[in-house]
Amino acid sequence: MKSYYIHFIRNGLTEGNVSGKYIGHIDEPLSDEGVAQILQMKKDYRYPKAEAVFSSPLSRCTQTAKLLYPDRDPIVIDGLIEYNFGEFEGKTAEELHNHPVFPDWLAGKADVQPPFGESNNEFANRIATAFIKIVDGLIETGVTHSAIVTHGGVIMALMTLFGLPEAPMHEWMTPGGCGYTARITPSLWSRGRKMEIIAEVPEIEGENDLNPIDDFNVEDYIND
Repeated sequence: MKSYYIHFIRNGLTEGNVSGKYIGHIDEPLSDEGVAQILQMKKDYRYPKAEAVFSSPLSRCTQTAKLLYPDRDPIVIDGLIEYNFGEFEGKTAEELHNHPVFPDWLAGKADVQPPFGESNNEFANRIATAFIKIVDGLIETGVTHSAIVTHGGVIMALMTLFGLPEAPMHEWMTPGGCGYTARITPSLWSRGRKMEIIAEVPEIEGENDLNPIDDFNVEDYIND
């Protein structure tokens, strides 16, 4: 049976990343350091090939996509945009520690969201809807190797929502320019909307295959 491989890659560094600010919907471009970082990583490591490249609409992601895949025009998917931090946008945790909502939001309490931002459920539903459309489109068109260049929060949430093996969201945290490769088989996808996380991105030069992250067996999940 045909398998589909999706490479999830986090955008490179921005000034806001370095200063510890909450940068969600703010369209902040890559910093000079971020551009240099991605180019150096591309030189030192091996990024997997992709027939199609999808990207968040924000410039830090489209820039990263073009640096890594200059021969592919990124397909912009609005649903892949980062979490909307509302009033917390552009501020650091230190600046927000006296905000009445911030402590409960930081603790992850249910139904607590930044003023004028989105809740965790709204965020999860938005990115899940976008991702399901991407996967269904890949299967329908037969595109077997693709990349999604998006934000750290989006990658962590998608891994938690759809990934096997299952792990808490914080365990899927990844640096800029890095991420994971997922394998999707139509049978598992149609039965449970799940994908196998099989490797880290980028690949190490000289390796014969993807960098495996564990010995997870999908049959154990299916037969559980």
